[in-house]
Amino acid sequence: MQSLEELARIALDVATQAGQLVLEGWRSHPAFEKKRRTDLVTQFDLRSEQFIVDSLEARTPGVPIFAEERGGRLEQGQQWCCDPLDGTTNFVHGHPVWSVSIGLLRDGWPVAGAVVAPALKMAWHGYEGGLAWRNGVPCTVSATRTLDETFAATGFPYAGREREPDGNFSSFVRVKKAIQAVRRCGSAAVDCCWVADGTYDAYWERMMNPWDLAAGIAIALTAGARLSCLDGESSWTRGRILLSNGHVHAGVARLIAGE
Repeated sequence: MQSLEELARIALDVATQAGQLVLEGWRSHPAFEKKRRTDLVTQFDLRSEQFIVDSLEARTPGVPIFAEERGGRLEQGQQWCCDPLDGTTNFVHGHPVWSVSIGLLRDGWPVAGAVVAPALKMAWHGYEGGLAWRNGVPCTVSATRTLDETFAATGFPYAGREREPDGNFSSFVRVKKAIQAVRRCGSAAVDCCWVADGTYDAYWERMMNPWDLAAGIAIALTAGARLSCLDGESSWTRGRILLSNGHVHAGVARLIAGE
């Protein structure tokens, strides 16, 4: 049976190759289709996912794969959870913040993964019980302890407005007023990794999917991050999460909740 260290390196290798495939189309104004009004898919999403699926099936036979475009379901045991192009809207418009994300779950929990952002020349990987790495150098969460020095990130849901009618805007305003700064860059996988390497002190978002978060959460937890679910949710797979360096977690959670 392959170790988590080996599986994390496989994820990094496959994500790196898929990222180079996608990079060929960056700033080429690729054609796209709309899955929903603001949720886009391009030929590069599809080509990247096919490459990832073929590569993982060859290198980790018997491990099921749950990916954004092909679908699937969460299972017990080991399972890959992949986003072939996280940040497609950014990619379509030539924005550099997009990534390829390959996470490994064990009984539904993120335990290893890799996130590669080719246009940024950044790559992260890590695994439970080991280290988190950014561009081959070990990384860890920040040491920030006060809200007025906190640098955070968030996002706004593409869909599900009947479930999130406020779209995260009230929480954004409350947090923005109380901390140093909030950024919205458009790739949840990269946001999680920027918590892992200490760039951000916290990241929260609602209405995310497992493939958006699996690899980034695994890497961030390995780097020392704290994870909790928002709005009374019991599982990260429901997509309402707060990820932080741990020191500012309670304070940011109170702001998000409006307490």
